[in-house]
Amino acid sequence: MPSSTMRLSVCILALLLPLLLLSACGDANEPDSREIPVTHLEGRIFGTFYRVSVAETLAQSRKETLHEAVRGTLQNVDLSMSTYRDDSDLMRLNNHPPGKWVELPEGVIDVVSTAERLSERTDGAFDATIGDLVNLWSFGPEARPTEVPSDAAIEARLKRVGHANLELDSDNNRARRMTDLFVDLSAIAKGEAVDRVARLLKERGYPNHLVNIGGDLKASGRKAESSPWRIGIEVPRDGPQSAHHVLPLSDMSLATSGDYRNYFEVDGQRYSHTIDPRDGRPVTHSLASASVFHPSNRMADALATAFMVMGVEATLDYARNHGIAVLVIEHAQQRFRTRISPALEQMLSEEDLAALKTD
Repeated sequence: MPSSTMRLSVCILALLLPLLLLSACGDANEPDSREIPVTHLEGRIFGTFYRVSVAETLAQSRKETLHEAVRGTLQNVDLSMSTYRDDSDLMRLNNHPPGKWVELPEGVIDVVSTAERLSERTDGAFDATIGDLVNLWSFGPEARPTEVPSDAAIEARLKRVGHANLELDSDNNRARRMTDLFVDLSAIAKGEAVDRVARLLKERGYPNHLVNIGGDLKASGRKAESSPWRIGIEVPRDGPQSAHHVLPLSDMSLATSGDYRNYFEVDGQRYSHTIDPRDGRPVTHSLASASVFHPSNRMADALATAFMVMGVEATLDYARNHGIAVLVIEHAQQRFRTRISPALEQMLSEEDLAALKTD
């Protein structure tokens, strides 16, 4: 993958291959969708795809102008927060000597501040300073190891990791690393990009749209007067994608993180791409995927990552205590079981709830 892209397939700080199938884009669930005017803008960014759907027919000139603005927005996030390009603002911070302040764009400081607050709220289950551990376990820029990292190597990097070792001065838009840690915003930057594109579309006068960047989604308005945007959440298993749950999405974001499309094996042992920042090791619980519904895709993106670290029960407890709408799919012996939080239950219609077949 070219170094100029922000590759988001990075351990806990990533969402990897898309876990969501878009019935709104593929139109597989709407036989009359050919009669609905939807304009699509598509391309590649951050090592994955993007697809912007606008619920109206645009003349070619308007489409090209809008697409240029979308690309500019995405490239700005890449230049600011990529760990795969040496000229990014984030890599200036990572390459700066520890203890020295680095001035950063306000947008980067804002995203890092959100990451820091979430680290505190989740007791470290989400941690943007985990980059060194991500790299050690082969899911970052460093080469894939030929063997499982030693306890000594894990402990050495754990000493550098921790959001308390990253200081922010938001008033002056600067930050400094107090240890030689590696800040990686991959589990929140893609969500930030979704939010920025959605905001751009509204500012340009397109209130009915669906933004999809590598499976992170934000829907606004409706696809048509009598047809909401609908999304599919796939069964978390290897092989071809297929929608397991199909739900409406309007004026809401959705991000999903899962444990099954990025891993490596050593001596027959499979190691998940989700690393727990608190002990530096892959998680071993039964949570297969977590799908978070939230007004902010930035927050949905980060929470989905945190939940994959926390596991099923801790996730549902957190969701109940904080009013988070989440759908989790867990391994239950030889099958998958879906469970949802009270906040999501309140969002859905009786028909949608029945279709989930929760048990």
